[in-house]
Amino acid sequence: MGLLTGLLGLPLAPVRGVLWLAEQIRDQAEEQYYDPARIRAQLEAIDEARRTGELPEQECAELENALLQRMMSRPGGTAGGPAQ
Repeated sequence: MGLLTGLLGLPLAPVRGVLWLAEQIRDQAEEQYYDPARIRAQLEAIDEARRTGELPEQECAELENALLQRMMSRPGGTAGGPAQ
């Protein structure tokens, strides 16, 4: 039965490979999106833009709040902790 299932499932192997690759890409993107070091760097860039007058205070506050929310709402784990 295992051989027959394997042979019948062989045409689906490329689809499974694409799905696996899509999951890997999604995992990497989420890891980068929720990376605390990356978020801190973005917060520093916002602070610099505030000091130089590139961004108004209200926009800086909104961007900072969004970044802090992202840092605290990491899916699959706690803020700053590894995803599970």
